[in-house]
Amino acid sequence: MEEYNLKTKVVGVDISNELTTYAIVDVRGNILAEDSFPTTDYPDVNNFVTALSEKVVMLVENNGGYETVRSIGVSSPSASSVSGCIENAANLPWKGIVPLAAMLRDRMGLAVGLSNDAHISALGEFTFGSAHGMKNFIILSLGVGLGSCFFTDGKEHQGNLGFAGEFGHTCVVVNGRKCGCGHEGCLEAYAGANGIIQTARELMAESDKPSLMRSLEKLSPRTIKECCDQGDELAIEVFRRTGYYLGLGLANYASIVDPEAIILTGGISHAGKWLVDPVIEAFEAHVFGNLRGRVKILCSKLNDRERDVLGASALAWSVPEYSLFK
Repeated sequence: MEEYNLKTKVVGVDISNELTTYAIVDVRGNILAEDSFPTTDYPDVNNFVTALSEKVVMLVENNGGYETVRSIGVSSPSASSVSGCIENAANLPWKGIVPLAAMLRDRMGLAVGLSNDAHISALGEFTFGSAHGMKNFIILSLGVGLGSCFFTDGKEHQGNLGFAGEFGHTCVVVNGRKCGCGHEGCLEAYAGANGIIQTARELMAESDKPSLMRSLEKLSPRTIKECCDQGDELAIEVFRRTGYYLGLGLANYASIVDPEAIILTGGISHAGKWLVDPVIEAFEAHVFGNLRGRVKILCSKLNDRERDVLGASALAWSVPEYSLFK
C-alpha cells in the first residue's frame, strides 16, 4: 500500500496597508520561518500576487520544501471569506473587487483561504491568545482602519456575505468627518489612526495651550501617546475624545451581542491607559444596564504580527479541501 504523505505545515499571510507578512507554521502553531515586504511597493495587484507567490515559494523551499505545505491562509482588510475577494478596500492600493484567493490558488497550486483581517485577529486570539477558553467575545482591531469580529457560542459570526463586524463604518457623528469608505461620521474617522491625528490637529488649532505635539516631526498615535506619558494635557485630551467615541460605539455593540469580553488589538491599543480608561468610562455610561460592570475590556497580550499570521494559519488548516482536524 502506498504511504500517504501527511503535510504538516501551512503558510499564514497577513496583508496590511503598509506591510505584508508571511510565515510557515506547523501543526502545533510554531512559526518556523517568517519574512515581510512593503505592501505599498505593489500598487498593481497582479504584481503583488506575483511577488508574494515568489517570496512564499522561496521561503518554503528554504525550510523543508514545497511538498510539506498543504494550504495558505490570508488575512486582509475588506476581505470576504464567502466570495474569496477583497472588496472595495478603503485603505489598500487596489480598488474594486479583487479575487485574491483565486489568484493565489492559480499561482501557488495550493488551497487558499481568505478572510477579513479582524476575523483573522479574532481567530488568532481565540486559538492562541486572550480569548482562549471564551465562547462569547468581541475582537476589535485598531489601526489605520477599524475592524471587529465577534464569536457566539464559540463560533465566529461572518454574516451573509462575510462582512459582519464592520464596526469602523458605523455612524457615531451625524454629518461628521468624511471617512475613507465615502460616508460621513464613521467611527473609523474618529478612532482610526488618521482620525486621531485629525483630532490632535483640531485641538491644537482650537487652543494656544502649550503642547509637545506642536514640535513633533511626525504626528502619529504613537508619538501622541509618548506626549501623554510626559504629562501633555492636550495630548491626553486627544485620547480622551477618541476613547469617548470608541466607548460609545462599543456600548452599542455590546448591548446587541452581550459579550463576555472585548479585546482590543492593533497598534492604537498600545496607547494603554490613555485610551482604555476613557473607553471604559464612556462604555459604562452608555451600555445596557444589565451589562454594566460585567463586560471585561482587555488589551491583547500577543504581538500583532504574530497573532495575525497565526490566525491566518488556523484559517489555512480549515480550508475545505483537506484538514488534519477532520
